[in-house]
Amino acid sequence: MKYRNRLLVLLFSFSTLTYIDRVCISVAGQDIQVDLGLTPSEWGWVLGAFSIAYALFEIPTGFMGDRMGPRRTIARIVLWWSVFTVMTGYARTFWHLVATRFLFGAGEAGAYPNASIAIARWFPTCERARAQGYLWMASRVGGAISPFLVIPIQQVYGWRAVFIIFGLIGLFWIPIWYLWFRDDPADKKGITAEELEEIRLGGAAQRAHESMPWRQALRSRNLWWLMAMYYTYCWGAFFYLAWMHTFLEKGRDYSKADLIAYSWLPFVFGAFANLLGGYASDFMVTRMGLKKGRRVIGVTGLALSACFIAGAFMSQDKFVCVLFLSLGYASSDFMVPSAWAVCLDIGGKFSGTVSGAMNTAGQLGSFCTVVAFGYIVEAFQSYNAPLIPIAIMTALSALIWLKIDPTIPLVPTAPASGLEPIKVARP
Repeated sequence: MKYRNRLLVLLFSFSTLTYIDRVCISVAGQDIQVDLGLTPSEWGWVLGAFSIAYALFEIPTGFMGDRMGPRRTIARIVLWWSVFTVMTGYARTFWHLVATRFLFGAGEAGAYPNASIAIARWFPTCERARAQGYLWMASRVGGAISPFLVIPIQQVYGWRAVFIIFGLIGLFWIPIWYLWFRDDPADKKGITAEELEEIRLGGAAQRAHESMPWRQALRSRNLWWLMAMYYTYCWGAFFYLAWMHTFLEKGRDYSKADLIAYSWLPFVFGAFANLLGGYASDFMVTRMGLKKGRRVIGVTGLALSACFIAGAFMSQDKFVCVLFLSLGYASSDFMVPSAWAVCLDIGGKFSGTVSGAMNTAGQLGSFCTVVAFGYIVEAFQSYNAPLIPIAIMTALSALIWLKIDPTIPLVPTAPASGLEPIKVARP
């Protein structure tokens, strides 16, 4: 197995663990609300605390990865989020829980930008969306298995034990990552000269030795459109991570047994859609060029997602509703590898910072949707009503994709990975 594919296995485990720790609060959400006596709007602020902290620290941690390398930065990220996952289990009041989740979000910020830096340095251009597909597939695998892990532990030992157990798991992952990974593939003992040549000739990014030229970057309309697209996309995506399990219990009368039986479906659909979307994006780039290849995946996936979320809104049947939600998540996830690949396309050696900027905007969208969800529920006395703005924002995200051009570099010193059409033979 090529060393860059071994790296992908390691990043797969990293992404799976990230989403187990992130989604477990959604699965345990109803029990936490009852135990601490939280209203829907208060629960929205608990979930929003993570998102706003994640947004605030995305760019700084992405920049840290560009300069220091993802090896040390990811080790720090996993250590921090593991500690505050454990601390979530010790929260006793609303404000204690809000503060803990804020610090959890601050620690986890930069996880995917730094994983993207590793991909940018280790993978040629024609394999990047595929690599992002596996990375994001793993996140959905984490979401899919969470109910099977969380609910049995919760029923026997209570919701607090869930966070303590999963937080401790992350501490065992850190030394594996730090001992195996190297920021520069040329420093990895055992990698062949042939593979290094494939990586180099394929357009792998180099380490950034200077600061991001922010004046030039902030004048890039391309960057602002990319951020706007991800902001609107996350209105829908974060619903699945934060509110979906509560929605199914309160809005569709799901029991705990129903959650185990059905709530994993959106994440399984999303997992395969990420993988398919990654391969499809790379295929379309080689056939249609970078600009059209990335765009067609983004527009198609998000437009379909908006339609399926609207279908879930109109359906009251338990299975039909979760089926529409699953198709909606799969369609939007089909787009995700292309979005993160665009960050590498336009960012070059500043890929971590660009990824962080895009995800900062996304997490602001996540914050808005999780907080608004609780208030909309209280205002309309309906868990169904918030699906309307979610569908609208997802459709808007599809339209914004028409303004994104991955062939335009962010700054002259950070060239795009290729222009029209890319013709790179797969090794």
